[in-house]
Amino acid sequence: MIRLTGRVLMVGLTGGIGSGKSAVASRLAERGAVIVDSDRIAREVVAPDTEGLAEIVAAFSERVLDAEGALDRAALGDVVFGDDTARRRLEAITHPRVRARSAELVAAAPADAVVVNDVPLLVEVGLAPTFHLVVVVQTEVATRVQRLARHRGMSRAEAERRIAAQADDARRQAVADVVLHNDGTLDDLHAAVDALWQDRLLPYERNVRQRRAVRPERVVLTEPDPTWPQQYARLAARIRHAAAPADPRVDHIGSTAVPGLAAKDVIDIQLTVDSLEEADGPLAERLARAGFPRLPGEWWDNPRPAGDGRWEKRLHGSADPARPAYLHLRVAGSPGWRYALLMRDHLRADPDQRAAYLMVKRELAAAAPDNGAYGTAKDPWFDEEHLRAEEWAARTGWRP
Repeated sequence: MIRLTGRVLMVGLTGGIGSGKSAVASRLAERGAVIVDSDRIAREVVAPDTEGLAEIVAAFSERVLDAEGALDRAALGDVVFGDDTARRRLEAITHPRVRARSAELVAAAPADAVVVNDVPLLVEVGLAPTFHLVVVVQTEVATRVQRLARHRGMSRAEAERRIAAQADDARRQAVADVVLHNDGTLDDLHAAVDALWQDRLLPYERNVRQRRAVRPERVVLTEPDPTWPQQYARLAARIRHAAAPADPRVDHIGSTAVPGLAAKDVIDIQLTVDSLEEADGPLAERLARAGFPRLPGEWWDNPRPAGDGRWEKRLHGSADPARPAYLHLRVAGSPGWRYALLMRDHLRADPDQRAAYLMVKRELAAAAPDNGAYGTAKDPWFDEEHLRAEEWAARTGWRP
């Protein structure tokens, strides 16, 4: 596993066998990306006269060698396919070597590089949170079977067996920030890759390098998006990876966490810390490297109900130009921390208040379309809602 360094943008590229992933990698290389090809590295680390090959022979005997003494990948596949113990034994030999060589290539990349890690089993081995962005190439199974027969000489049965052994489309989509559909022409695929490169990868790399978060200036309400929870889950996984080995509490908060509620298309996330000193320490830099730089200035929440003072917090944002997000670092058990969870849960539980809040949001978005005025204008409604929410919490026994 490669920990994000903040030197380069790390993109994970994956797709099922026969999906056209290699064509995407080639096009990204033409655009200027540094490609780290896991399959190629996997062959390098078990080439003749390597320690990797020697260990494989020791584990599985010389029956996995061809007449020239090189690894016979088909013979090895016959040994490990369908045998979990043998597969894990092989992975214990190859995976550490592949990771080490991949890390060397990443370390050698230019400081402003977009590094694309071509990883066929990215989903299967749980690597998605280690990247700033995951791109999945998706193609209909029938098309993939035809390609495998035409380009690799596989029988239909063998192609279907290989496809079935990998993660299915649903599992890949769950980790995908970008899905490139490859059922059309090569020109269609190139156009999609070029747009991704120009509109998302280049500005994302620049934002990560310059520690700059994306901040929408105007309030635009969008209709409820059923994928908001999935998008949150991908962001939260990256945040947890950045915070490792600690395992902090991470919560989806704000309007996008309330099903059926129109909202600004910005994911709000709460990261629980033990103190603001912790938030100001190495954690802040690790989050920035992972694509969540800290927003400059002082940040706080207005007390509820309104009064003197303020509830301090730290605020980070997303560097991804296509996925704005705010990451609120609040101290466990603090009033602001508790309030964010209470408001979310009360609105989830009370459809009448959810409808009332939506009406307020629509009116204010039309009257006060900039973020600052919009947030301030909601204060009176939240002061009243706070009292209703506290009554609900007492009545139901709610706890954060």
